[in-house]
Amino acid sequence: MVLPEDNPLLSQNKIPSAQGFLGYNSTTMDLKELTEQMQALVAAKGWDQPASSKPQTPRNLAISLVLEASEVLELFQWQDEASDQAALAGELADTMLYLLQLASVSGIDIEQAVLSKIAQNHQRQWPEHQSGEELL
Repeated sequence: MVLPEDNPLLSQNKIPSAQGFLGYNSTTMDLKELTEQMQALVAAKGWDQPASSKPQTPRNLAISLVLEASEVLELFQWQDEASDQAALAGELADTMLYLLQLASVSGIDIEQAVLSKIAQNHQRQWPEHQSGEELL
């Protein structure tokens, strides 16, 4: 999510609090509301317009999703833990925002898709490693 540069919530190496931002209430925000906030951002930036430099097509969003996920991975390059939690939070948020937008423009109820996948995975059997640990 892009916040104005003059926002007092932004400070070096700190995760900005979203409390009160765009009516956000951290105890009640759900995926539908997050999607609505993402769509409001897209509309505010004009990315939903036909002549936009960032057309919101499934292909473009899928590419952006993978690029952002790669930025998450980059934070772990050559180390077991991310050294910058604020950067990790930002990249995870970017990834989720692209995921929500891709699901939205594709007509997929991502909340239902996730719940369905969890139910499927409860029934699924994964092959075990020779050490006895299960694959996730």
